[in-house]
Amino acid sequence: MSQFFYVHPDNPQARLVKQTCELVRQGQVIVYPTDSGYAIGCQLEDKKALDQICQIRDIPKDHNFTLMCRDMSELSIYARVNNTAFRQIKNNTPGPYTFILKATKEVPKRLQNPKKRTIGIRVPDNNIALAILEELGEPLMSTTLILPNADIAESDPDEIRDKLERRVGLIIHGGYLGEQPTTVIDMSEGDTVVRRHGSGDTQAFE
Repeated sequence: MSQFFYVHPDNPQARLVKQTCELVRQGQVIVYPTDSGYAIGCQLEDKKALDQICQIRDIPKDHNFTLMCRDMSELSIYARVNNTAFRQIKNNTPGPYTFILKATKEVPKRLQNPKKRTIGIRVPDNNIALAILEELGEPLMSTTLILPNADIAESDPDEIRDKLERRVGLIIHGGYLGEQPTTVIDMSEGDTVVRRHGSGDTQAFE
């Protein structure tokens, strides 16, 4: 049975944020709010928790996983990015964008796209997500919570509880959110390509 935390969207309770990070470090999968629907995540190095997420979402092997980062300072640790791309990313973060970039050796191989060796990087504009990332002190391995046979992000934490309360360690109720997933911008090959139109405006990238 999952734990279920009601976390204030504007002023996340420090006690609940700490408990969330303890569960992540213990190997639990968590569902948490972002600025584009709910996401499902686990500790960066935890293979068992990653497998659990893949089963819940029915993810194919070539899926681009995302590292949810607290700020731009973590970008260069986990991704290779040129100056032009860095400026574009900086101008649009935090926000509802996932940027596909070449991964550095700091990213576990199982998280990288097996052919392209890429990783998604994202800085969310959500107080709860940022508080968790700050307390955790490292990125959270994440993917938008889009369940099998659905094409929109889960947005209602009560419905998520009904569907997943026996399959994850924690569900955070951080409000009722939009259903649009992130906009995905691929910068891994030098050019800037919009791979998915979502909740982020693509005008700056087209």
